[in-house]
Amino acid sequence: MTPLSVCVFCGSKTGGNPAYAEAAETLGRTLAAEGWRLVYGAGDIGLMGLVARANQQAGGNNFGVIPQHLMDLEAGKRDLNALVITETMHERKKVMFSNSHAIVLLPGGAGSLDEFFEVLTWAQIGLHGRPIFVVNTDGYWTPLLGLIDHVVAEGFAHESVRDLFQTVPDIAALTEALRPLAAELKG
Repeated sequence: MTPLSVCVFCGSKTGGNPAYAEAAETLGRTLAAEGWRLVYGAGDIGLMGLVARANQQAGGNNFGVIPQHLMDLEAGKRDLNALVITETMHERKKVMFSNSHAIVLLPGGAGSLDEFFEVLTWAQIGLHGRPIFVVNTDGYWTPLLGLIDHVVAEGFAHESVRDLFQTVPDIAALTEALRPLAAELKG
């Protein structure tokens, strides 16, 4: 019986809307309550830190991955259930992805976009079939969704790219979307 492992991509800052921090903390607590493992970038700052601390405080299982050069910059957490220190950012993303069953995108910046587009591209070219969820907290990702529609409309991607990820409005909807996968893993 394998517990669901959820890779969370999110900001190393908290952003200007308190709803982002609330979503991060709710996700951390929810993962713990459901018995699902948090896989994340091992930082103790921004939304990353909020997800991890909420998960730890709720007794959750967590797996952090961080490159050596970011240990100081992102205040790398050392008190996780599992911590992997990589040499490169690319290796970080690969280890996070390899240790997860589903990918979740919370609000974030360029790094979160990089992570999202890499796993989306991998799905597009058939390298994986893991579910990808975009949590559109207070409409944060609406411009991103519009950009993807624009890319499709302009002929740079097939409309099937939209089927490679699911957009949910909040952590409650995300939790409901993840439960069937968790049940399948319990099998």
